[in-house]
Amino acid sequence: MTQQFFNFAVHATDGNTRRSTFTTPHGPIEMPAFAPVGTLANVKTLEPRDLREVGANLILANTYHLYLRPGHELIERFGGLHKFMAWDGPILTDSGGYQVFSLADQRKVDDDGVTFRSHIDGSTHRFSPESVMEIEQALGPDIAMVLDECPDPLDRAYNEEALARTHRWAERCRAAHTRPDQALFGIVQGGVFADLRAQSAAFLSELDFPGYAVGGLAVGETKEQMYATLDVTCPLLPQDKPRYLMGVGAPEDIVEAVYRGIDMFDCVLPTRIARNGSLFTAEGRINLRNARFAEDHAPVEEGCDCYTCQTFSRGYLRHLYKAGEITALRLGTIHNLRFMERLMEQIRAAVADGTYAAFRSEFLARFTITDQVKRHEQRAKRKAAIAGK
Repeated sequence: MTQQFFNFAVHATDGNTRRSTFTTPHGPIEMPAFAPVGTLANVKTLEPRDLREVGANLILANTYHLYLRPGHELIERFGGLHKFMAWDGPILTDSGGYQVFSLADQRKVDDDGVTFRSHIDGSTHRFSPESVMEIEQALGPDIAMVLDECPDPLDRAYNEEALARTHRWAERCRAAHTRPDQALFGIVQGGVFADLRAQSAAFLSELDFPGYAVGGLAVGETKEQMYATLDVTCPLLPQDKPRYLMGVGAPEDIVEAVYRGIDMFDCVLPTRIARNGSLFTAEGRINLRNARFAEDHAPVEEGCDCYTCQTFSRGYLRHLYKAGEITALRLGTIHNLRFMERLMEQIRAAVADGTYAAFRSEFLARFTITDQVKRHEQRAKRKAAIAGK
């Protein structure tokens, strides 16, 4: 019955890359796609009209955080997430598994589920595959994720144990999920181990989910290990279903992952760093808090069509950041999300034109990122996952 609400159509290919559309009850998702993260049913500092203006056609909300506050029952009484947050486009909810497993000493895993303590008030809660399906179906997103376990990607022994559990939970989620107007995606795990990833892809493909995610990456492994894992995993996933790389949103990683066959992305990175004054340009990031921008009359990026760049100078934005003005956070977020959505537009155009290899080479030659930034991202990601930032 799910097929009457969803359709995946590939319009063009260029090597492993795909230009496609995933049709949902709340509109089409043009792919490759990047989803801004609205953890608490809100992309921080922005409104739904801002998201439309930057070009977003999919957003992500978090099951763990919304379960704790304000509660899925309350959101269901409002008519689901779309009406609750006044967003009429497609929504994806993760299962909350990553947040729960990031709690470390505040959770206990067993074969039936995971018991954890709330990061808000210390109260005890439990997620099982069945309860997570109940929560996500009440929230009402277009795409829901199965409950999985996200272990240390470098720990072989634990990945073997966790993978067996993830597969059992996927079967239970599939059985418990009953909404035909909601696409349930499976999640491939297995750390950086090629044989485990292959095993997971094969097992989950047999369950015939409407889409497949690659989870457990960008959580401590090197970029080279992440790319190698995608090289192994993507070819083993169904060709007629969308492929989603969870929690990855650095521009250079998106360009590399699309090259390997990924269709969907989400990440808090663009919005989080914008609130700290770090903004994207084609040459890499700039930190507007630096003194060298105090008298800079140029926009954040020449040629950018976002409201921020069309209206304000780097010097003015630096003043707002240094003065602690809330407007700085909003304007920076608008720019970074427009940069990401414009990047996806450029990627889709390059795939359609059959020029993606050249686009990839040119982009990576210009866009630079320092080792210090890489280390900061890895530390901040786990911390932000728990806090909902």
